[in-house]
Amino acid sequence: MKKFIVIGLAVFWVLSFGTIAHAQKLDFKASGFIDTATFWGVNTPYAYDLPPWTSFNAWLPPIYGPSPLFNVGAAGSGFGQALNKERSFWGSRARLKFDAIMEKNLSGTIFFEMDSGMWGEGQSSDGRNITGRWAADRAAVEVKNIYIDVGIPYFGIPLPMTARVGIQPLSVRPHMVVYNDGAGITGGIKIDPVTIEPMYFKPYEGLDYAADDIDVYGLNLSATFGTVKVGGFGLYYNQNTYPLTAAISSTVNFSSNMWWFGVYTDGKVGPVNINFDLVADTGEVKDRRNISPRAPDVDYQGWATRLKVEYPWEKFNFGAVGQYASGSDQKRTDGGTSVTGGGGLPGNTTPWGTPTTKVSGYMVPTASEQFGSGESLLLSGYPVWNGFLGYNSLNYAQMGRGSIGGTWLAKLYGSYKPTPWYKVTLAGLYIGDTTKHGNTIGNARGFGGTSPFPRNDGTIGVEFDLINEINIYKNLKFDVGLGYLLAGDAMDYFNVTTGRNKSGDDPWVLVTKLTYNF
Repeated sequence: MKKFIVIGLAVFWVLSFGTIAHAQKLDFKASGFIDTATFWGVNTPYAYDLPPWTSFNAWLPPIYGPSPLFNVGAAGSGFGQALNKERSFWGSRARLKFDAIMEKNLSGTIFFEMDSGMWGEGQSSDGRNITGRWAADRAAVEVKNIYIDVGIPYFGIPLPMTARVGIQPLSVRPHMVVYNDGAGITGGIKIDPVTIEPMYFKPYEGLDYAADDIDVYGLNLSATFGTVKVGGFGLYYNQNTYPLTAAISSTVNFSSNMWWFGVYTDGKVGPVNINFDLVADTGEVKDRRNISPRAPDVDYQGWATRLKVEYPWEKFNFGAVGQYASGSDQKRTDGGTSVTGGGGLPGNTTPWGTPTTKVSGYMVPTASEQFGSGESLLLSGYPVWNGFLGYNSLNYAQMGRGSIGGTWLAKLYGSYKPTPWYKVTLAGLYIGDTTKHGNTIGNARGFGGTSPFPRNDGTIGVEFDLINEINIYKNLKFDVGLGYLLAGDAMDYFNVTTGRNKSGDDPWVLVTKLTYNF
């Protein structure tokens, strides 16, 4: 089947572009940004909590469980040592994008990224994200994207069609589902008022003579009616290797077939702006190990929804957000670990001593960077830090809960922009826990810690965020964000050393970011 797909694509390209003959004048453009950020806080996780940071480690378990730096008494060097302690550091990021535009129907893009997780950082295992290491000049320049955009010439189908080929973003409702950079082909077909976007990506090839690869197929349909855009999408992840490994191996223990389906609406209805999403994930992870008896397959079935309503009025903007994402049942699901991941696999054992059979918590696709989007400064770092900060889950090797799985929230906010160069936003959130027979973030046990089983709580906390946005120049912006969480019982930890539960201090964080866009 794969041979027919490859041959078909080759024929398609020949037929499509065989009529292109004349070179055009090149328009070369450069764009990007440089930022410098600061962090100061207590009991707020950060991606670089597990040095050396690598792309196949997370700082929180993929399905549920505490950050290792605050999990007192847990196994591992340094675990629990940061609980209730102030932490501070600097970081930075830069992106540089080159566009070579031949005409409106043909262009090429090369996109670089340079990160420093913490100024003065040590060596990472894969050499990236360390531009802030002393005696700089490091090989820390990352190739983010390399792709060609082309308008497909007419060859019998009288419709405007485009294609993007190469290393590019896989982006489908990124605040809810998936953003990731990788090799693939995406298309665009316009049938007014409908836009059709087919997509194919290749996360992993493995051994090219074996059925161990990973393929992603997707379709996004949208239509605009006046000021409202409505759409729906489907994504299929055929993962013959799961979790995704850092090195090619002839032994594959698990495979997975997963689907994501969703509908959405964006636009203006009367005086208000609305954004609505409803997403469901469904599929399974299978045991491929040559053992008898094999562990039962693990079913995945979760869902999430979000409604955001904004009312702009003169220099003010008022809004409300309601969001719910299903949580897993800890009697049927293990959470994995923050170091190795591994949650939701056949053969794993839950905290209740039962086998893992079903993950009912909402999950985002493998390696999705949805973790950096959200409504809470302390859950996702948004909107100041934009990722690598907060009680969210990122794992480049497997599916995870992102920044919303196992939680629900209700948010009210208002902003005021007295001048063109200054805007202030105040937000209040109630954040609840949707994990059953246990908690999403904390791991407290019943009866004060004397029970061997997890305690089930409903409240993660009440959060207040204050965001200041200052435009110093047209292309220079300074953001300051202060977040404080009145922690609920669902944030309590179990101290393995004392055998008792422990409530940490209320988490808070003060972050700043200076950004030059060009």
